[in-house]
Amino acid sequence: MTGIRNRIRFNWFEQVSAAPLAVYRIGFGLLMLFSTLRFIANGWVEAQYISPSFHFSYYGFEWLPYPSPEGIYALFILMLIGSILILLGLFYRIGATLFFLAFTYVELLDKANYLNHYYFVSLIALLLIFIPANRYFSLDAKLGLTKYSKTCSKWNIRILQFQIAIVYIFAGIAKLESDWLLEAQPLKYWLHTAHHWEFFGPILKQDWVAYTFAWFGCIYDLTIVLFLALKKTRKIAYVFVIIFHVTTWLLFPIGVFPWVMMFATLIFFEPSLHEKILNFLRVLFGHHSPAIRRHPNVSRIPRTVIKGALALYIFIQIAMPFRYLLYDGNLFWTEQGFRFSWRVMLMEKAGYATFYVSDPDTHAEVEIKNCDYLTPNQEKMMSTQPDMILQFAHYLEEEYKDTTVERFGTQMTFTAPEVHAEVFVTLNSRPHQLYVDREHNLASIDNDLSERDWLEAFKE
Repeated sequence: MTGIRNRIRFNWFEQVSAAPLAVYRIGFGLLMLFSTLRFIANGWVEAQYISPSFHFSYYGFEWLPYPSPEGIYALFILMLIGSILILLGLFYRIGATLFFLAFTYVELLDKANYLNHYYFVSLIALLLIFIPANRYFSLDAKLGLTKYSKTCSKWNIRILQFQIAIVYIFAGIAKLESDWLLEAQPLKYWLHTAHHWEFFGPILKQDWVAYTFAWFGCIYDLTIVLFLALKKTRKIAYVFVIIFHVTTWLLFPIGVFPWVMMFATLIFFEPSLHEKILNFLRVLFGHHSPAIRRHPNVSRIPRTVIKGALALYIFIQIAMPFRYLLYDGNLFWTEQGFRFSWRVMLMEKAGYATFYVSDPDTHAEVEIKNCDYLTPNQEKMMSTQPDMILQFAHYLEEEYKDTTVERFGTQMTFTAPEVHAEVFVTLNSRPHQLYVDREHNLASIDNDLSERDWLEAFKE
């Protein structure tokens, strides 16, 4: 027991090689630079953030001002600048702060664009602000803008490893449910419909392939961090990391996330590997470290404060995925506690929603064309997510309040409009079920964190 305890416990401030931090900083900056340029080049800035006339804000962040089109592009330019500064280790903390603020601001503008890996990137960028990843192999160290040091405190490495572990372990725990393990859903549906290769297509349609992928994915997520942490299994574990993420990248449209994870898990390797990577970069770019090695900076922040901040961060990261336990009902149906909980690729949910705006006093009523207000992606996301359904209903109430519209040659006046909706949803290939009954006036329901008792009960 003593030996196990000694392995788990460590001196938070023990000095270890800073090479893994330098490689992590370079890789993160390079991937974020590529990802941001790719986002701009593909026209997604225009499609996702400028074209929509209505935006689904996050709960608690409704106050966040929505930028003009020029402001949106300015945020992406700040991301580019921040990622370059992180990559070079030049004015590093300024760069990390710029990237974190700009990226997270954009992420919070519209939850119709939510992805787990956006959340992961925000967290890593936040951590990098406080981790001195620029003391070694950086322009800051070369130019004397920070004290050069080949070492760093062990917690700098461990907190990044912890964040990666959280993603994998909770993704694995989330897969311990019947749809994934016993029905191979939604993998079975995706593999039947999303294949693009003439040779492999018929193979991917076989149910045993979906079940193999489902069970392998669950076991992989639950165990990969342990095997990466053990020196004897680290190399073979990383082979599985590559196989797993390249396969998901080929099969599913999940962007750069597989490459981010393949790079991020390198931080579990010994400093000798990272030194080899840095030596290669030295030869490639002719970079030379300062001739004099100085002692590492002594933090002005008391160690107890650092420990307290780390403990709080760790607690929040562990607690967030469990907040769904505060609510009744099927999590995938109500989605209360679904976001920010690392439930990766566990749900195929589709629906269609018809909204009606009426006035009980004037007896006016119109059926809403969702496409008049929402982009195709927004409409798709809204039709299956309760908080977005409510947000859109409240928006329609404001749009029609104290207005007169003409439909089919008839003038209709709305003074105190009600908004009703009839929504049907299918979850993981089940038949469509009634999700929201038209009897509810959605405009009168607060969009808060309370139980969503206005949803129809989920039926197996």
